[in-house]
Amino acid sequence: MALEDRYPNLHVSRHPLVAHKLSLLRDKRTDPKQFRELVRELSWLIGYEAMADLTTQPRPIETPLEAMDGLRVEPKVGLIPVLRAGLGMVEAVLELMPSAEVWHIGLYRDERTLKPVEYYNKLPDAATVQVCLILDPMLATGGSSAATVDILKAWGAARIKQVSLIAAPEGIATLSGAHPDVDIHVAAVDRELNQRGYIVPGLGDAGDRQFGTFAGPASEPGHAHDETAEIVRRLQRNLRAP
Repeated sequence: MALEDRYPNLHVSRHPLVAHKLSLLRDKRTDPKQFRELVRELSWLIGYEAMADLTTQPRPIETPLEAMDGLRVEPKVGLIPVLRAGLGMVEAVLELMPSAEVWHIGLYRDERTLKPVEYYNKLPDAATVQVCLILDPMLATGGSSAATVDILKAWGAARIKQVSLIAAPEGIATLSGAHPDVDIHVAAVDRELNQRGYIVPGLGDAGDRQFGTFAGPASEPGHAHDETAEIVRRLQRNLRAP
């Protein structure tokens, strides 16, 4: 069964420009400047698709020739970039929706347990938007995304969407299992997670590649703690279970 049949909330782009730009993004020879540009271009395309179902209301306008009823987007939209890799996606989506509010949530993935740890949250006391787009280039284990949705639902967000460039089946299963009402929009779904929790074939660490902070061989996929490897194996077993 295809993942999109198994998870009706999953939306994988079929646009040829997305496929073309994603191939350039994956290439290990792509330098940080070009990588950031490609993240921005892909975010624009995926964000465009993610907002295709926003509701509208009539808006009376006058053209140079006559009066008519135009349309305006009805819900207030909030962009929630997950620090730090999600920052590279914000500008592109703001071009599509200049009136969107931007609220930051900081989560990092514990390298031993793969559990998300919150370290930054400046959301106001009550929700100020109706639709939230979580911006995170990689949907890997899904733990950080599920935790972000928990935060946004507690905040009072009425509708939440995940916008990513690449997803792993394990991450889709985790997020969909915890929050089946959250639509997931991605450029591609890759094969699996490796023992360190990296998406493969993937593109490496999206934050490091955007900001030129590659830490050397010890940070490469495959240098895993035993505990991390066991968590990934458990995610994979759960995904394969009927």
